[in-house]
Amino acid sequence: MAVSAGILKQGEKEEEEASLISWHAGDDRRQYLSIVYILAGGSNTVWEGDLVKLFGTTGSPGRAVMVEHCGSRTTVVEFDDHDETPHARTGLYEMALNTIRKQSVVLDMVVNNGKDLSSTKEIRIVSVWKLFMLVLLGACGLYMCLIGVDHRLTSQQLVPTQHQMLDYEAICTKNPKSDFLEHFPRPSTYDRGECACSPVHYFAILSMQRSGSGWFETLLNDHPNISSHGEIFSVKPRRENFTTITQTLDSIYNLDHVSSAAKNECTAAVGLKWMLNQGVMEYNREVASYFKRNGVSVIILVRRNRLKRLISILANAYDRRAKLLNGTHKSHVHSHEEAKTLAQYKPVINVEQLPDELRRVQEITDDALHFFNGTRLALVYYEDLVKDPKSIVAIQKFLGVPVRKLASRQVKIHTKPLQEQIENWEEVLTRLKGTEFESFLEDNDYE
Repeated sequence: MAVSAGILKQGEKEEEEASLISWHAGDDRRQYLSIVYILAGGSNTVWEGDLVKLFGTTGSPGRAVMVEHCGSRTTVVEFDDHDETPHARTGLYEMALNTIRKQSVVLDMVVNNGKDLSSTKEIRIVSVWKLFMLVLLGACGLYMCLIGVDHRLTSQQLVPTQHQMLDYEAICTKNPKSDFLEHFPRPSTYDRGECACSPVHYFAILSMQRSGSGWFETLLNDHPNISSHGEIFSVKPRRENFTTITQTLDSIYNLDHVSSAAKNECTAAVGLKWMLNQGVMEYNREVASYFKRNGVSVIILVRRNRLKRLISILANAYDRRAKLLNGTHKSHVHSHEEAKTLAQYKPVINVEQLPDELRRVQEITDDALHFFNGTRLALVYYEDLVKDPKSIVAIQKFLGVPVRKLASRQVKIHTKPLQEQIENWEEVLTRLKGTEFESFLEDNDYE
């Protein structure tokens, strides 16, 4: 409802419009203004202490009010006593103003810039409490929306997907005749789909550097159902302690480890290449217990001719410094030209330390065989794999995968006779002849 208000300022009687923001009816049904009006301001400002003459819409006599300003807010206070003179009303005004100040009844003044007070139109009646409720409901709605989004994101993180919730160990049929422990991993990053009930065999290749393990692993990864992830523990933080070792092994055997060798959902055998100087011997008891508990089959790959292994180690160490292939070091090559370039280097062998070095390698191999004797174990010689294709067939059967013809792109580097590979061949020949290592001087390993 709108009413008219006359502004009494300096004796003038300018009648302007004010809009009713709060309307009440008294017990005697007389219409009166309760607390607040929003004055249609503009350039004509109502100052604190100004008297405002109000004209009721029903022809009721005008009423005097007083205006109070609090910062940018304006409060209009009405007085219903018409018998008092303006001077006598001053005390009532002050009492009312004090009451208003205590109750903090304040409302922002609505200013329509660019409009003349004489031409201002009636402002739509707005309910303060409705406006407040609207803001409150909007805030609550926004809060509930944010809570819902957060809940959905949290649920996606915490609630396992359907394929993770399935207990494949219980619902998948195991082969009672299998001679190794069958597993049904549940990768956290993908669903094995139709291969969910295809059993997976865990394995580990234990070996020493330059024993043919790289070539052997490329053979295994040529099989569509075998994933061997390379020298995982060449990264030191992964073997910092047995906890990090366990976490790494769990990731591999759960099919969560990502590498170029991963066959993902239809993997039938998954494992890694683990050098004996990369923590496996240091934590041999814990690792052996882990292997037994989880049914991990162990392949110990050994190079029978330890002298040729030593030549390969020295040549690889030299190329690491010299970088013979166009300034690049390569431990393994895929072309005969590259192999020929690397084979040009002939190392000088310390003949005084040679027997002890060859003996130490044998001792490490014997220790590995002893530590992991309680696991499902296969001892494989590099030379047998090279000259006998049946050895590869036996390994595939050991891993429980279908037998296939496997090939590697790697090219053997040292193919010349031994006397052409060692710079001080005569010294080496003299030092080893008549010892337990004399057989290493023979050159018929692959015949």
